[in-house]
Amino acid sequence: MISYEGLNRVETYEYPIEAIREALLNAVAHKDYAGGVPIQISVYKDKLMIWNEGQLPENWTIETLLDKHSSKPFNPDIANALFRSGYIESWGRGISKMTEQCLNSGLPAPLFIFKSSGFWVEFRKDIYNEEYLREMALNERQKDALLFFKLKAEIVNAEYVSRFSVSDKTARRDLVELVEKNLLYRIGKGKGTKYIYYVR
Repeated sequence: MISYEGLNRVETYEYPIEAIREALLNAVAHKDYAGGVPIQISVYKDKLMIWNEGQLPENWTIETLLDKHSSKPFNPDIANALFRSGYIESWGRGISKMTEQCLNSGLPAPLFIFKSSGFWVEFRKDIYNEEYLREMALNERQKDALLFFKLKAEIVNAEYVSRFSVSDKTARRDLVELVEKNLLYRIGKGKGTKYIYYVR
């Protein structure tokens, strides 16, 4: 978005620049250059995706990355050069920094996806709006719930049951499907389960 303060042009980006910068630096430091495949950036109306070829460290999962972890760059010499030149300020904080920047900008937390030979970082706009949800093949209850509970930023099974007069089983099925579609993420088990929005 472009606006003006007096004669000065002000550019407001759709995604936080610091988060995009961090994702690109991570792609450069962790890319498997033996494959010869370039880093790829895909831009859509509702998201921006950055992909690099490479592998997670042995026995690591996406959950390892989301938790506090040490830094194990695939290319330590490149990572060290980026650190010494000031492009990387601290080790092992890239994932948390990207997440913090997005949440502070009122955007959903980015998604981190590892598939076979590559790693995706997916930045998304505010996905909790009627236009986007209409494209997600949701039932009317699911769309209504996402919009109704948006300010609270979480849903529990009992609230869903109460609002739509459905069984526990139906509510749980609807909410699990929203998790599978990356519209909510689940915290806890049993009666204490909460379904949390990506905007907090």
